[in-house]
Order: sequence, then C-alpha cells, then structure tokens
Amino acid sequence: MSAPLATQTCDLLVVGSGAGGLSAAVTAATLGLKVIVVEKAPVFGGTTAWSGGWMWIPRNPLAQAAGLHEDIAEPRRYLQHELGPHFDAARVDAFLEHGPRMVGHFQRHTALAFIDGNAVPDFHGASPGAATGGRSVCAAPFDARELGPRVAQLRAPLDLLAPWGMGIASGAELRHFLMAMRSPASFAYVVRRVARHALDLLRHGRGMRLVNGNALVARLAKSAFDRGVDLQVSSPVQRLLQDATGRITGAVVGGPGGEREIRAARGVVLACGGFPHDPARIREHFAHAPTGHEHWSAAPETNTGDGLRLAEAVGARVQSAGPAAAGWAPVSRVPRRDGSVGHFPHLIERAKPGLIAVTRHGRRFVDEAGSYCDFMEGLFAALPAGEPVQAWLVCDHRFIRRYGLGHVRPAPFPLGPSLRSGYLQRGRTPAALAAACGLDAAAFVETVERCNRDAREGHDGQFGRGTTPYDRAGGDATVAPNPNVAPIEHGPYYAVKVVPGSLGTFTGLRTDAAARVLDAAGAPIAGLWACGADMASVMGGRYPSGGITLGPAMTFGYLAAHDAAGVAPA
Repeated sequence: MSAPLATQTCDLLVVGSGAGGLSAAVTAATLGLKVIVVEKAPVFGGTTAWSGGWMWIPRNPLAQAAGLHEDIAEPRRYLQHELGPHFDAARVDAFLEHGPRMVGHFQRHTALAFIDGNAVPDFHGASPGAATGGRSVCAAPFDARELGPRVAQLRAPLDLLAPWGMGIASGAELRHFLMAMRSPASFAYVVRRVARHALDLLRHGRGMRLVNGNALVARLAKSAFDRGVDLQVSSPVQRLLQDATGRITGAVVGGPGGEREIRAARGVVLACGGFPHDPARIREHFAHAPTGHEHWSAAPETNTGDGLRLAEAVGARVQSAGPAAAGWAPVSRVPRRDGSVGHFPHLIERAKPGLIAVTRHGRRFVDEAGSYCDFMEGLFAALPAGEPVQAWLVCDHRFIRRYGLGHVRPAPFPLGPSLRSGYLQRGRTPAALAAACGLDAAAFVETVERCNRDAREGHDGQFGRGTTPYDRAGGDATVAPNPNVAPIEHGPYYAVKVVPGSLGTFTGLRTDAAARVLDAAGAPIAGLWACGADMASVMGGRYPSGGITLGPAMTFGYLAAHDAAGVAPA
C-alpha cells in the first residue's frame, strides 16, 4: 500500500500565474480567502510577462477621470458588430459591466497602478461603436526590488524583444529608442535608460525597472505576496480532485519533492495559458497546421493545454472560439547562438512608412499597418489551399536603420549577425532581393514600383494603408502627409520571412458569465472556474482591439474570485 500523499489546504487553488490567475488569486485574497497558486514553470508570469501588458477595458476609471465618458451601449455596439453571430450577450455584458469595477478594485486595494491608453484606437475604426481612445489601460512601470528575493522567480522579458533583457515601454519610451539616432533629446534619454539597466545588471543580475506585461505580473505578484498568497513554481497539476457529488475539491500537484494533494474548500480556478504549444489540439483547430507543427507561437513553451485537459477529465467541454482559434500574429524564426530558434512577433514595424509584405508570388495581400490578426487572416486568404503559409516583410536600407526589421534592431545595432545567420536577406536591387528570397521577380519589381508611385503621392491605392486611426497611431508622425507610407528606393533592400504564429489561443473551456466551467449539458461544474486563455474567448474568435486577451483575463479572474467567495462584485 502506497503512503498517503502530503496534503496542503486552502480556500481557493489557482492553477497558472499569468494575469488571469493572479487576478483571481489577489481578488480572492482581498476578499478574505486563503489562496494557493501553483505554476508549472520554474518562473511565474506566463504569457503575460512577455506581453505588452495592455488591457482593453471600456469606460475604465482612468478614461473617466480624463473626461472620456461613453455609454456602455457604445462598446457593446462595437462588439456586437465585430463578433457577429459569435456575440455572447451574457458574457460580453458581464465583461463590459465589471471591467471598470475590476480596475477600480485593483486601484483601491492592491499594488497595481495603471497608466491610461486614452489615445489608443480600436483596430477597426470604420465599425459602428469603434473608439479612437479611452478604452485601454496598462500597468505602470514597477521597481522590481519591491519583490525582494522572489524577483528571481519572475519570468524575464522575452529576450527577442528586450535588448540585454531590458524591457522597453510602448509609447513615448519606444519612440525615444526609435529616434535615438535622429534626436539629441532621444539619444540622451536612451543613454540614461541603458546606463541604469547596465547598473541593474551589475547589482541584481537583471533589470529592475519593469514595464509592459512584466510590470503587470510583478505588481500582481507583489499584491499577492502582501496578502499571504502562497505562489509555488515548478508545480504542475496532475489531476483534479472531486468529492462524491462531483464538486471539485482541489488537485494532485507534482514537483521536485514528488506528488502532493492541495485541498481547496471553495474549488479551483484554471488559468494555464491555453494550448499554443499542444500539437494535437493545434492539428484539430488550426487549418494551416495539418500536422500540428506548422505554427510558431510567441507564447511560452510550457503552455501546452493542461487546463483544458484537466477540465475535460471532469466533464467539461472545449468550445470553438469562432472564426479564429487563436490570436494570430506573424512571427519570424530567429536562430539563437545555442542552436535553438526563437519566435519573434511582428507587432510594431509593420506600420512604419517604407515597408510592404508580399507572398512568394511577389504581390501584396493586406494593409500591412493593420492589426497582427488582420495581417494573418489576409495572408491565409491570399494563398492557395495546401501552400505553405509564409510571406516576406520588405524594406530598404533607410527603413531598416531607422526602425529595424523584426529581430534586426535599428542603428547603431549591426546587420551582420542577422545576415550571416540567414535570418535577414539582402539584395542590391529589388530583383536581386527577389532572387535571394525565391520570389517572382517580375511581379515583385512591379509591386515595388507601384507602391513607390503611390507613396510619393502620400497614399496606398491598393489597400488604403494609413486611412484608419489605428494605422496612423502606429506610423511615424514625422512623415507627412501619410505616416504609414514612404517609397522603398534607398538600396540595398532587405527582407525577413514571416510564418503563422499567435499571441495566445481563443478556443477554450465553455464558461458562463461568472467564469464557471460548464459541463456537456451546459450546467456549471461545482467548484471549477476558468479564465485567461483556458476560457473560450469572450471575443468569439475575433480581435477587435489590442488588449482583448488581458482585459477579459483580468475581469473574469476577478469575477471567478467573487463567485468562489460568495460575494457580489461591486
């Protein structure tokens, strides 16, 4: 007879330590529950720690304080148009009603401070109910020293995006870095920022000024630790526990010391990050990945669908998200010195003036400055069935030294390493670049010539690049009359291949408006909640604005905690 497992007890067990899981944990602890968080990886933070950290929360308190008032009917109208038949009124209304309350709750009771996104537009400005700002918030920068020794367990920023491990905040800070070789003020700012980071590396072994998603996770973790939440890393859940009635009562958890039971009086919240690295489920849900391996997600490799499998084993059902099973994004595959390959998400440079994207046929297929999800949907639609899904981002020498291209950073960073590794292709002329990339040279030269003619007149006659508020917000305001277009004429010419990737998955567990996981009959499974990417996206397989993963993750984590505590959210 085997010895009984060691046992821990708590009120609420949270599985996963990204924004959704930590939102649930901190909220529950604030409401008086004893909380344990278990994380499979040896570090906490999940995909959130690598993200931009933006949350889409219409009618949030920061917008209200700035005088940006709107009726709840406006964002609801926007989502109803964007989601179409996949609009889930109960869950959408819960999100829109409680999102602002969630932000206010964290402002009042925790270490989570916010900066506004009052100038951040929705993706699809022509849709009814779209806004040009006031619907986004982000975590304020954070001094990691406040975490004490636990900072060693915080997932570091994604190395491909963070030079020397230094996170760069979106907005004004990023503009300083892009302008460093053109503006003395920006150059001085960058020198100070890099010097401070270098000093942190010497003293602490990592940067201490945290921004973006890293700051969001750190602020949530600080709030959790302040309230006695027990956050355990290297602790994968093996299976959920149920009582005789079928109620979820905890889990069996593995780890370096072997298996143990964690008994949770109120139940379990699943927030394991979805399935971006689960080949079997990718094969089932991603049409472009027939073997499950034709997809290169930018999410951490530990996100392998654990939450979905755990819930299915106790009667839950996975629900298709709708048109898209994930938040698509173009990524490029970056060779690392250790022989591994990183996945760089192309989120920023596509909107800058002087870049186009083409298929191997040498033709453009989309407004490159649009959202990352729209870019990929345009690419999927442009290619014949069965053809490998890939495209090339193309620019000239002036562009790459000014803005960079994917993992290739702007001046003064050198181009040589990326050219030698094969990540970056170069040609003296457009025809030579086409030959290097295997493009239809005649069509590609014609495409470049057409774009240049349009760009000299300040427009894009093919896809309307630069005609939406979202396009223009991502462009270069110093370029007139259109911040998103410029001729591609200063050789040599460069290209980087992009392939299908994602920032996270949308298909997930079927839940109700309180984040309760539902069984095959549509009834809640007692004691089981899901949020973040483990929950089927409330956005119905659409990507209407930046922050539509983290905003709902934070909100439904907040709602799950209130439901577990038996307290109405207010």
